[in-house]
Amino acid sequence: MRPDIIVIGGGTVGAAIAYGLAKQRQQVLLLDGDDGDFRAARANFGLVWLQGKGLGMPAYQALTRDSIALWRGFTNEIEAETQIDLAYEQNGGLAFCLGEEGFEQRRHDLMRLHNQRGEGAPDWEMLDRSALQRLLPKVTLGPNVTGASFGRHDGHANPLRLLAALHGALPRHGGSIRHRARVERIEPMGRDFRLILDGETLVAPRIVIAAGLGSPALARQVGLEVPLRPERGQVLVTERLEPFLPLPASGLRQTGEGTVMIGATKDRPGFDVSTTAEAAAGLSRKTVEIVPALAQVRLVRQWAGLRIMTPDGHPIYAQSQSHPGAFVALCHSGVTLAAFHAETLAGAIAAGVLPENLSPFHQRRFDVPQAA
Repeated sequence: MRPDIIVIGGGTVGAAIAYGLAKQRQQVLLLDGDDGDFRAARANFGLVWLQGKGLGMPAYQALTRDSIALWRGFTNEIEAETQIDLAYEQNGGLAFCLGEEGFEQRRHDLMRLHNQRGEGAPDWEMLDRSALQRLLPKVTLGPNVTGASFGRHDGHANPLRLLAALHGALPRHGGSIRHRARVERIEPMGRDFRLILDGETLVAPRIVIAAGLGSPALARQVGLEVPLRPERGQVLVTERLEPFLPLPASGLRQTGEGTVMIGATKDRPGFDVSTTAEAAAGLSRKTVEIVPALAQVRLVRQWAGLRIMTPDGHPIYAQSQSHPGAFVALCHSGVTLAAFHAETLAGAIAAGVLPENLSPFHQRRFDVPQAA
């Protein structure tokens, strides 16, 4: 059957949009790439996170807040459909502070965010060392830990299960997914779009480009210039331990299986996904400074992935003016924004018009006139 809409990119962003479109009774075809693609979805830390998001862009803070408000219902629905436990917990999250200066800087940064929002009470609080220690009774903190910020709406989930659940739920709503389907070219054809794959041609009246770092070349063919750069992030994983860390923290969280994830670096841009001993040493030093007992724990894995970064670090959502029906959706917070993508964004794409509150995320914000 000819699809109503084709979503290019089977990662967390594209899969969430395709799932949401299928729920809108759209005939959806999701095109997943091949194993050689740089898959950010498989190198994700798994935080569903609000605190610290959106400094300098209030719309991003509001977008993140809206998505997190949808996450519980989104989780319940997709778990019921697929019987896949996303391991979602929303009991709050921490950002550890080292030294008095670090504590005050964190307070200052979060207050700037709160003042930028300009309404409501803060949804975070600063915990001094004694309050933090009471919250983490099984953790002996390092001597330089002065406290932490606590975000009441923060949480974490299993990102691999999330992706598997989105892929599994899509056919239940009439959508389909095709793996190892790399789009080589997009050709606008009247009111349709012709997608050229290896040995195959697909046609649809609407497309969504959500192919991560492969998106700029595809988007350019439908009149959309989307500036992206890859940023390598490296993560360490420990052996399984008895539960001791009840809350996720920025850069440190214990999974439901007992392993501890440590991360993540923000390395130089480029397409290098190799791991380095320098990164492992730096992450280890930082972690041991916070929880000295982890110095005795065995590391079992180190991996690197590529973040999808725009110049300002915020998402891009746009419809082509020259080729209506062609949308692009790009971000590096695919897990946190999954509920928004599946609910709000998918609904807007199904209707054919992005709402005004998404206008700050159009890539035109990067079109700065050059000096004469």
